[in-house]
Amino acid sequence: MVEEQGITGMPENQNIEYKSSWHDDWLKWICGFANANGGKLYLGKDDKGNVTGISDYKKLMDDLPNKIRNYLGIAEEVNLFAEGNKNFIEIITRPQSVAISFRGRYYKRIGSINTELTGNNLNDFLLQKAGRTWDDEIDERASIKDIDTTSLSRFINIGEKTNRLPDVEGLSNFEILEKLRLTKDKKLKKAAIILFGKDPGNFYPNISVKMGKFGKSDDDLIYEDVEEGNLFKLLTSVLQQLNRKFFKNPIDFKGMQRIEKGEYPVAAIREMLLNALVHKNYFGATIQIRIYDDKINIWNEGTLPPGLTLDALKKQHPSIPRNPIIADVCYKGGFIDTWGRGTLKIINACKEAELPEPVMKEMFGGFFVEISSPEVKGSGISSGISSGISSGSSSEKILVFISQNPKITTPELAKLLELSTRAVEKQISKLKEEKKIERIGSTRGYWKIME
Repeated sequence: MVEEQGITGMPENQNIEYKSSWHDDWLKWICGFANANGGKLYLGKDDKGNVTGISDYKKLMDDLPNKIRNYLGIAEEVNLFAEGNKNFIEIITRPQSVAISFRGRYYKRIGSINTELTGNNLNDFLLQKAGRTWDDEIDERASIKDIDTTSLSRFINIGEKTNRLPDVEGLSNFEILEKLRLTKDKKLKKAAIILFGKDPGNFYPNISVKMGKFGKSDDDLIYEDVEEGNLFKLLTSVLQQLNRKFFKNPIDFKGMQRIEKGEYPVAAIREMLLNALVHKNYFGATIQIRIYDDKINIWNEGTLPPGLTLDALKKQHPSIPRNPIIADVCYKGGFIDTWGRGTLKIINACKEAELPEPVMKEMFGGFFVEISSPEVKGSGISSGISSGISSGSSSEKILVFISQNPKITTPELAKLLELSTRAVEKQISKLKEEKKIERIGSTRGYWKIME
């Protein structure tokens, strides 16, 4: 049956795709709609939605339902319309509760683009369609011997103050993990290793946080460091390392609600790290923190969940964790809440500190947050060159750099001072002879400035 329909040109969007004629490759687009929120594919229209007509509409009306059913395993509505003397076809695709593939490949409509899912994105998609998440899966390789009991005990001690933990008094470590829903069929879930494992990197790649201090450009890396360990350890060690090596003025992270004018707010920094650790794609790349003289940003692999937009993050929104088991344990420990307030805390903390609104965006398959200061005021997050360091002798500059970063290396000093490594070594020897500095430890040691 041909229906007369007055059509106004409408641009392609997340739910609409136009094609001038039929090609079997367009089944990818139908597959993409089925794996997303559904949509409509029109045949006989140009890119702006204007009707151009399709000549073989009679054959297509017979063939298309069969092609869709045979290739995709779904039955969709196919309608024929006419505008004047031009015919066009509408294929309505409904969202499917199971994963749909075309010739062994999976596609999903993301915005106005039909994307083939591969790697980590495909793994997440298949788990989601199966009603599971990565952190809820059992790891057959893991046993209670792989759990760091010190981390677990410290977590329980902290969590007991929140009144969110279940009663674990008198229970064994494995029974505590059972109470926290980190086991299944007497085996450990992946979340247990991420949260409390002795060496999570032995099980999954890139379980670490990389930190770098940059100069005036992104290719000007001054020095870097990497922290490894379970989530509970990383939450502490990363903040400690930022204080030791990257922050110009150490911050007391225990007072996470403290706001100081001219400094980056503690609550924002802590929340940025927490969000990255809880929502990271743990089969993806390492978390990266970049520190500049006037800004700090953090990136973790893993895009926003379906239905959650960047605009929604700036107002009240539901909590949709990528790793719900990990998020639930962090909630019980008092580290996060379950109301989706993490990004709001970052925004409000910056507002109270009179800083610009933080930048939040999806990039390189992950989520990026950056907070910045309108100007360098000699305080805040920085271990680079301060306002008074451009003058003075090389030895005086070395003393300033060491005071800012006791773990700074000779090559790092050479780069900052624009001197040869040999020249810096001579200056260091002179400072040691004058008993102005002392080396504590060897390769992993640090410099101490003598009184």
